[in-house]
Amino acid sequence: MAIELDRAQRDQAIQSLTRYVEQELDQRLGNIAAGALLGFFLEEIAPLVYNQAVAAVQERLSQRVAEVDVEVHEDEFQYWRRREAKAGGRR
Repeated sequence: MAIELDRAQRDQAIQSLTRYVEQELDQRLGNIAAGALLGFFLEEIAPLVYNQAVAAVQERLSQRVAEVDVEVHEDEFQYWRRREAKAGGRR
């Protein structure tokens, strides 16, 4: 699955890359070079991050599904117990 950015996100990412290179590496990076670098990151590295995020979500969902029976469990045959408890409180 290719990871794509919309135009506004791409522009913002390019601005961030050029700023980072200028401030942290003391180098000048033009918009075309920054765009190419961003494209490389999206194609080469972004799938790794994406796959890790998917794995984390799968683990979290598995844990939640395992807890569903506890969260939504209802005890059976409670009518008479509840009725007796109400009657006991009225005495």
